[in-house]
Amino acid sequence: MKKYKMIISGGGTGGHIFPAISIANAFKERFPDADILFVGAQGRMEMEKVPAAGYPIVGLPVSGFDRSNLFRNIGVLVKLVKSLRLARKTIRDFKPDIAVGVGGYASGPTLFMAAQLGIPTLLQEQNSYAGVTNKLLAKKAKKICVAYDGMERFFPADKIVLTGNPVRGDLAQASNKREEALGYFGLSPVKKTVLVVGGSLGARTINQSIAAGLSQITTSGIQFIWQTGKNYLSGAQQALKKYPDAPVWCSDFISRMDLAYAAADLVISRAGASSISELCLLGKAVILVPSPNVAEDHQTQNALALVKKDAAVMVTDKNAPAELVNTALTIVKDEARLNQLSKNISTLAQHNSAARIVDELVSLANS
Repeated sequence: MKKYKMIISGGGTGGHIFPAISIANAFKERFPDADILFVGAQGRMEMEKVPAAGYPIVGLPVSGFDRSNLFRNIGVLVKLVKSLRLARKTIRDFKPDIAVGVGGYASGPTLFMAAQLGIPTLLQEQNSYAGVTNKLLAKKAKKICVAYDGMERFFPADKIVLTGNPVRGDLAQASNKREEALGYFGLSPVKKTVLVVGGSLGARTINQSIAAGLSQITTSGIQFIWQTGKNYLSGAQQALKKYPDAPVWCSDFISRMDLAYAAADLVISRAGASSISELCLLGKAVILVPSPNVAEDHQTQNALALVKKDAAVMVTDKNAPAELVNTALTIVKDEARLNQLSKNISTLAQHNSAARIVDELVSLANS
């Protein structure tokens, strides 16, 4: 059997890193002796998360363009030139059969150089609105794996394969763990549960909205799991001190997301692509609060793709402080609405995404 060598590049956020690691794990499962090298951006989250997952990583000095202060981009261009050189050297030394780009700063120089050096490249686009880097790289890519219909707006139709987004392996079994989950969080088996997640760093508006609604939550008969993210834990703890009877489990980070999902009847979440893929697979009723601080407002596009199919409810970031808790309490008490949302979001799930992407990688590497 051929020994494959693969480069995976991208990162910046969990939404890029977790799918990248899932692809690597699925490839390793099929080809245990494969060599996999990651290329990320120095100082970004992937430089810590990828080695923790057991893979080597090279960091490029690349950073994003500053749209507000064009003068600062002189430094950005210098870093880009250095990154292109380092990417070329890395590819020449490693000699991969294939290169994968998952979006994020580092994937630009790496995939551009791989294509220049004749290495077949595959892009994985997580969002319903394609990112700038992937749009630029699409011309030279051999295959583009996507998670949403209608991506011909951004990419050549003959290169597109609908695979869905790879998700974390432990979530596949989450639905069978409700009893264990309620015990883990110390929750009542007779009350409905709302899970609030804002990503690893947290989401300011979501946290402010929950804090503002604590008096309603305390008297609602509904229990909450509140993941604040590391930037907002102390504020949440201060707010909870005023409501000692609030049925709320609160922490900055949830290490067992499988159990958090298993316990939840309704989820409140940002509309990042990875989160949405997880919610589709698990068939979870969800209220999406798209982040306004992302490129091309792609989270709103992701959310609307579900809202159009009555597979999610959207509350805008601007309206969340006034509406979010009310909306959540209304939906979670309405069994018929919960079931409808759960049924509709389940129909959008793409199963075995990582394995399907590996199929595409193998056919490219062998061609």
